[in-house]
Amino acid sequence: MTKNKNTAIAVSVFLIAAMAIALFPLNVVTGQETRVTYAYIGATPNPVGVGQETLLHIGMMQQLSVTQQGWDGLTVTVKHPDGSTETLGPFRTDSTGGTGYSFVPQQEGEYILQTHFPEQVTTANKVPPSTAVGTIMLESYSPELTLVVQAEPIPVYQEHPLPTEYWTRPIDSQLRGWAPVAGSRLEPNGFGGELMNPGNDDAPETAHILWRHPLVLGGLAGGDLGDAGTYTGDAYEGKFTNSLIIQGILIYQKFDTIGGTNVPNWHVGVDLHTGEILWEKEFYAYDDPTDSRLYPSFGQIFYWDSFNAHGTHAYLVCTSSAGGFFAPTGAAWHFFDPLTARYLFTWENAPSGTRNRGPHGEIIIYNVNLGADTMRMWNSSAVIDAYWGTTPNSPVWGSWRPQGKVTNAQGSVAVTPATPLGLNGYQWEVSIPADLTGSVVDYKIDDRIVGYDWEAETSSPFGGTMGVTEITIWGISLKPGNEGNLLFKETWNAPSTWADGDVSNSLAAASIDDGAIVFWAKELRHLVGFSTETGKHIWGPTESTNYLDYLGHQSGMAYGRYFSQGMSGILYCYNATTGDLMWTYEADDPYNQVLWSNQWHIRPIIIADGKLYMGTTEHSPVDPLTRGGPFVAVDIETGEEVFRADGLFRQTEWGGRAIIGDSIIATMDTYDLQVYGVGKGPSATKVSISSDIVTEGDSVMVKGHVTDISPGTEEYGLRARFPDGVPAICDDNMTEWMLYVYKQFERPADMIGVDVTISVLDPNNNFYEVGTTTSDESGFYRLMFEPLVPGEYTVYAWFGGSNAYYPSFSETALGVLQASPPTAPPTPTPAPMTDTYVLGLGLASLIAIVVIGLLVILMLRKR
Repeated sequence: MTKNKNTAIAVSVFLIAAMAIALFPLNVVTGQETRVTYAYIGATPNPVGVGQETLLHIGMMQQLSVTQQGWDGLTVTVKHPDGSTETLGPFRTDSTGGTGYSFVPQQEGEYILQTHFPEQVTTANKVPPSTAVGTIMLESYSPELTLVVQAEPIPVYQEHPLPTEYWTRPIDSQLRGWAPVAGSRLEPNGFGGELMNPGNDDAPETAHILWRHPLVLGGLAGGDLGDAGTYTGDAYEGKFTNSLIIQGILIYQKFDTIGGTNVPNWHVGVDLHTGEILWEKEFYAYDDPTDSRLYPSFGQIFYWDSFNAHGTHAYLVCTSSAGGFFAPTGAAWHFFDPLTARYLFTWENAPSGTRNRGPHGEIIIYNVNLGADTMRMWNSSAVIDAYWGTTPNSPVWGSWRPQGKVTNAQGSVAVTPATPLGLNGYQWEVSIPADLTGSVVDYKIDDRIVGYDWEAETSSPFGGTMGVTEITIWGISLKPGNEGNLLFKETWNAPSTWADGDVSNSLAAASIDDGAIVFWAKELRHLVGFSTETGKHIWGPTESTNYLDYLGHQSGMAYGRYFSQGMSGILYCYNATTGDLMWTYEADDPYNQVLWSNQWHIRPIIIADGKLYMGTTEHSPVDPLTRGGPFVAVDIETGEEVFRADGLFRQTEWGGRAIIGDSIIATMDTYDLQVYGVGKGPSATKVSISSDIVTEGDSVMVKGHVTDISPGTEEYGLRARFPDGVPAICDDNMTEWMLYVYKQFERPADMIGVDVTISVLDPNNNFYEVGTTTSDESGFYRLMFEPLVPGEYTVYAWFGGSNAYYPSFSETALGVLQASPPTAPPTPTPAPMTDTYVLGLGLASLIAIVVIGLLVILMLRKR
């Protein structure tokens, strides 16, 4: 039996508990009496196949007063078909009196199961409604249950495959297998943004554009200003900032923040799949236009799972002082609905610190106070003032109802199982070792915190710390029951070149999941790695990278790899735990646009689906902008190009960079200041036959078009240029084609379309392929074939899809008439006998005359 079925039954049990609590008042009395009990046992499914799960329902038919209570010590005796016996348990029930256990039988035949409820005495923490504390609940045995186990597996619900056609939101919740391609981006992708983006397992492999929107007036100014272009926001005034993707909704800031509340400013919600604008709104604290203006800070998808309710809640969160790059962290979180931008509630006094995401999407913040030698954990799901009610032993404890409330997110509350410190959100506080200094660099929930410190002379005016003599790496446990324990503290003596020279050192990247903390020495352009498992030095210094990497160094980690890149335009990929150089990628500049290098400066932006996406940026680019700036995707394993789009999606240094969700990239392009959706789009295939009734033996011409029907192709400008539709073009030509279609570059020569397969269903119901052809740069294709037998045909034209397009097909009909049988030549009429005589006589006379003539000639010669 599947886990899903188990979950469904468990949910039902919890619902029964909730109803039971609501129906029975908490009427507890004292006294001494006995009560007969009735144990039970059930199994679902029954029958079941060998090796399949069946969910045992184990319990006693008496619910308890509150949801946290349960009966203890229940066991199940199982007699196997071979006569052997085993005992399952002991089990503790929930407040309904029952619980579940997944049992997997391994023998064919009949199993006999029986629940035993042991005698126990009620207490204040374990008592049924209207039952006295101290009541003896008598021992009981359930009736025996026969579980039939058969050799053949029973049918189970088959998981739906990943989408093979163009898809949109919402995703029906029954399509559970789609989760790997339906990720969200809940934190902005700005300075220090997280590179890794799970849930995008069909990330783009071409530069195919789905749609676009103008962000602000952009591109070439023209006229007397010549080649001058619109200001991109670099430096310090970035556009497209604080962009997020929440369950298929792209949210971005329309303008920069310059001018504050003296100028209108709003945000936009866009359907990531269709490009449809869902809303435009200015955000204010408490949704009050007279209060401070807000800017999106992060998103949350929180799964509430309790005895009352189960399901996710999606939020767009704006903090009270978010804004420009230099803005401080806000103290109030204002929650809005991502679909409609409707205001929902506010949490004041929210804690500062790194937002970690728990298994249910809850936000977990660790407050590590190295001065006070303490550490506390704040969990957003434990802000109990957001519950329906704050009394644990009541039905209201089981519902998440923050709407309309203004809550102190760290305020005083009752001490409850969720708030043992008596403060909203805080679930524990522990002491930590007293000799730790420096800074925390990474967290892993229920595992560890890792930090570092170093001995150094001074901070460098050009970034980093100078004169580093040693580095100390330390780790603190977060494992339940061991919180605060020291895992390691290791000190490494730095090379003399660091301490003696004017070398600027900085933290490059840290990832517990990838096992390493990496430091960068700017002037020497080398790297050093330390283990997040032990704190020990594990590799480096590496060989020096290109000299230009002393400027603009960027890095990140994912898939057990560390990526290093600077102004040289060379990306270095190292094994994160060994420091081995695995591959390099050079973003060559074939037209010498870059003034300081033979390569473009590229910055790692997104890692998803085994691909690393990079784009060119510059701190303060001159105008006119260098042309042909690349947007590149490379294979994580090999560094080989997946695709490269020169001049399509130039990135920004100070604004919002490309983000990904639902396996679609959304990005601003600084060449024209438009927002683009990039990913696999829908196609349309049309087919026709001019002469759809032919005679057997004749050939027919099948023809049609394959077009791109992505939402962006509905723009008037594109419909005017492509009245028959935008042709679908092969993956290898996609970048040049998108520049032509969406950027109005000159039409490229020698474009190749897509492969189209022609198949038929013949009059005898035989289905077979008759040929494959390739469409041209107009999307047009054709193929001639000769039908084999007379009758009615269905003809199919099938485009099987590509990395840029989902598949499409069309069909038409063909009639083949049976050819008429060939006409036989007429039989000659026999001549009459008289004619034969005459003919014979005439011929004989002619021969006689010839012979006589010859004899006369011979006689004359003899004379």
